[in-house]
Amino acid sequence: MQYNMSQFYIDGSWIDPRGSSSVNVINPATEQSLGRLALGSEADVDAAVAAAKAALPGFAATSREGRIALLESVLQVYTARVDDFAKAISLEMGAPITMSREMQAQAGIDHLEAIIADLKALDFEETLPNGDTLVRMPVGVCGLITPWNWPINQIVLKVGPALAAGCTMVLKPSELTPLSAILYAEVLHEAGVPAGVFNLVHGEGPVVGAALSRHPDVSMMSFTGSTRGGVAVTRDAAETVKKVALELGGKSPNLVFADCDLETAIAEGVEACFINTGQSCDAATRMLVERSVYGRAVELAQAKADEMSVGNPAEPGDHMGPLSSAQQYARVQEMIGAGIAEGAQLISGGPGKPEGFETGYYARPTIFADVNSAMRIAQEEIFGPVLVMIPFGSEDEAIEIANDTPYGLSAYVQTGDSARAARVARALQSGMVNVNGAFLGAGSPFGGVKMSGIGREGGREGILEFLETKVIAAP
Repeated sequence: MQYNMSQFYIDGSWIDPRGSSSVNVINPATEQSLGRLALGSEADVDAAVAAAKAALPGFAATSREGRIALLESVLQVYTARVDDFAKAISLEMGAPITMSREMQAQAGIDHLEAIIADLKALDFEETLPNGDTLVRMPVGVCGLITPWNWPINQIVLKVGPALAAGCTMVLKPSELTPLSAILYAEVLHEAGVPAGVFNLVHGEGPVVGAALSRHPDVSMMSFTGSTRGGVAVTRDAAETVKKVALELGGKSPNLVFADCDLETAIAEGVEACFINTGQSCDAATRMLVERSVYGRAVELAQAKADEMSVGNPAEPGDHMGPLSSAQQYARVQEMIGAGIAEGAQLISGGPGKPEGFETGYYARPTIFADVNSAMRIAQEEIFGPVLVMIPFGSEDEAIEIANDTPYGLSAYVQTGDSARAARVARALQSGMVNVNGAFLGAGSPFGGVKMSGIGREGGREGILEFLETKVIAAP
């Protein structure tokens, strides 16, 4: 299918950009161009924000029932086109088509269903115990910046709650993955989202992202991406004292205790690191293993990694696809080299591309053993198929190692002791904990602590991020 990469969606119409800048959108599996993407300027941001500002009073005044009906229309249109999204995501960021359909594109359905359910249950007004009235109001015009690794997942987790709250918005998706954003604009248009409520401007972070963050008529910035990018958004937003929500990086620990089902835990732990070619902020990239079973765990991890295959993302199957870009491939190669230089034991994979995949940004599934927390590969987010294994002696030491990171997004615990699972989960400095292979479902709040961000996305908590609180005194 054809993608309109030469225009922006502003005030309900596809319009030409103010400038002439553009960039090639590259298929990471073939290294071939999918076409030229128009890049926006500050003038394009001004036009989009003006449209959102003009639409705000009318949309903010809509009823909850009206917004529920609108979101249900969006869900219906999206569901009918879900295969289009799977194909687009596979093309633009290299997700294997089976995974792209079952996880990447499916997330757009799962999250929106949860948002609708939570909107139906949310109280926009309530009486406090002291008799005062609490009123929740839309925060206003919102700037939304989304990443390339789970493109539609993050778009829905921002656009859906913003619509549910009665906000208007300007979306700047990653310039690496614009196709799914273009399709989503088409879905919103067909679903009947009023003109000006949703606007789409493509562009680079230092240009379009900065212009959004600094804009005096934008009341809130919601950003998902690197910690460095989140810091830049926060600095720019500070000039106009706007609300900022950030979902940033991670270096998630996976604590494997000796009393768990070791074979299952290691196999699932390797998969939890390598899914999406390791390009997930909550990937289980640090596997901490109790020393009494550490040797066996290393053997199991090596065997599991050696079983994993790399393949063409256009072909169905459970193989791993390429990394998203040449830049990301270079980053992963740099970190693999750093692990070798620091003396970690390379037990699977390593530098370079898998045999037979000289074209495309493919990396080898890589595991390092005998890693310690002083190494770069244990501290820095690699964002690729690289797992590090670290032994521990006691429960307290495991928690100490797990928390020895500037990040605090997600964590994983594997144990046969339910009391230990609860105790350790509460001691970990993270916004989320997955236990014994169970993963958080759609509708649960997603987000972290420390340098992993501020605020939450998904479900009720995600809607609340886009609302302001007013209290009216009892007469």
